[in-house]
Amino acid sequence: MLSWSLTFLVIALIAAALGFGGIAGTAVGIAKILFFVFLVLFILSLIFGRKKV
Repeated sequence: MLSWSLTFLVIALIAAALGFGGIAGTAVGIAKILFFVFLVLFILSLIFGRKKV
């Protein structure tokens, strides 16, 4: 999931450099959402992965 976030971030940077503001804004929004979803899942896996039954 982190790779998807980085992919959309690179797409946004390239689109912004070429002057496509709308596409860049959309790609940055998607990258942010994917990054925060990745972050939440990572933290949850750290919390629940360490419990020993």
